[in-house]
Amino acid sequence: MGTQGSQEPQGPNEETTRTGRRALLGAAVLGASAVVLGTAGTARADARHGGRGLKSLPVPTVIGHRGASGYRPEHTFGSYQLALDLGADVVEAGDLVPTKDGHLVCRHEPEIGGTTNVADHPEFADRKTTKVLDGVPTTGWFTEDFTLAELKTLRAVERIPANRPHNTLYNGRWEIPTFEEVLRWQDEQTRKRGKQVWIYPETKHPTYFRKLGLGLEERVAKLLRKYNKDKWNSPVILQSFEPTSIQRLNRLVDNPLVVLLSTANSRPWDFVETGDPRTVADLISPAGLREIAGYAQGIGPTLDLVVPRDASGNLGTPTTLVKDAHAVGLILHPYTMRNENPFLPTNFRKGTDADGYGDAFGAFKAYFATGIDGVFTDNADTGVLARADFVNG
Repeated sequence: MGTQGSQEPQGPNEETTRTGRRALLGAAVLGASAVVLGTAGTARADARHGGRGLKSLPVPTVIGHRGASGYRPEHTFGSYQLALDLGADVVEAGDLVPTKDGHLVCRHEPEIGGTTNVADHPEFADRKTTKVLDGVPTTGWFTEDFTLAELKTLRAVERIPANRPHNTLYNGRWEIPTFEEVLRWQDEQTRKRGKQVWIYPETKHPTYFRKLGLGLEERVAKLLRKYNKDKWNSPVILQSFEPTSIQRLNRLVDNPLVVLLSTANSRPWDFVETGDPRTVADLISPAGLREIAGYAQGIGPTLDLVVPRDASGNLGTPTTLVKDAHAVGLILHPYTMRNENPFLPTNFRKGTDADGYGDAFGAFKAYFATGIDGVFTDNADTGVLARADFVNG
């Protein structure tokens, strides 16, 4: 968005093909939004994947954020598997970053000092370095400095042990998954469970990696085509905080696409790099949303863009974002609901323990009441129960 000059030229027949394809996608997304707009308080329980794309998902959709990261170290098969067991409709598997030799792996960030045991490997001590990642000096170990074989010698650890000391029990149990392994796991789980498993991968820092010669979008598209998951009704939703990454994916694959949105005063890093002065506040204006709807099917805003918090951290009055997005056919999958007190609005906290649970059910209800189409959560089981309360209440 806003950097049209960076787009690659389309072939002579591609525009016609894409226009027809996007008309189908738009119809699917509008159908999903209509469930929220036209039948408030009623969820579609039919989760079969019969070629209906996004319309096959229940609304509101419960999305397992990095798996079941409230209970297991994030972006591991242990976390992904548990998210399905707990009832997640979609699993965010995973945040995609490249290796030195061009493979895509699932890590929250390319810096892996906080999510793996790399610091315990003396053979990699000299890989520790400081880089500028989207304008922020960051010290640690980076996936792009390791081959896949080297990364496979590492094991995942809990990223926020102060909040989730119970998750440290599983430190060292799982390795770093590749995106290709995730795609095979998705097929395996679909067969075993007798229903379609959905995933929701994200391209991480795409501008940063493109400058390193490790473009993400082409690698994602190649794997999706290899596994026949690059269609408008494929059970793979793609997301990114950089609009131009979504625009690039729009030209490469037919999957549902979602633009992630941070705080209102922030700017996507691709905008910073290209001199586009617009902020997220501009993107969530009616004009900005109309533009996004031209190449994506949804947005993933921070929850504070849906319901702001006041100076005390309490939930305030909902914005018009849900109504405005639905008006142009966009679905909304905001992030992230967590059960622990520090992550909840002040008026839903209980006690002061950093790892203590607050009134997560009350917070889910408040967010569902805005008409959002789904939500990312670290605690899929809580989300599923909260949805049942909301739908049946």
